[in-house]
Amino acid sequence: MLVALAWIDSRTFLLPDELTLPLAAAGVAWSWFSTGDIFVSLIGLTTGFCVLWMIGLLYRWFRGRHGIGLGDAKMLAAGGAWVGWASLPSVVLTATLSALIAVAVAHVLTHRARRDLAIPFGPHLALGIWLVHLFGPIVLQ
Repeated sequence: MLVALAWIDSRTFLLPDELTLPLAAAGVAWSWFSTGDIFVSLIGLTTGFCVLWMIGLLYRWFRGRHGIGLGDAKMLAAGGAWVGWASLPSVVLTATLSALIAVAVAHVLTHRARRDLAIPFGPHLALGIWLVHLFGPIVLQ
């Protein structure tokens, strides 16, 4: 489902509810079946949505235009359902670094990266969710 969401977002700048919401439900179900506890999953879901929703509101307030859509917030909510609230900073860090690298590479190759360049964030969120789900959160020691 993450691959499908990344592919759709990279072409349309949309993350359809028909995929993000079942992904979130599957994360909660996975939490229930793997640990018998859905509390961490539900907190992750809620936190993931609220964080990107608030960042989107702040971006719109400062820049006067949309920058982060509700699809991104729903996708991070689904990621939070899968990895839990404590792993969300690792998902966001991984996604952000991936997006910055993509913009840097695009700039070097095409010299088109501008301050107002719009990129789909879904593929980067998908990468972050997948990596954190597989390998766990980033631990600094």
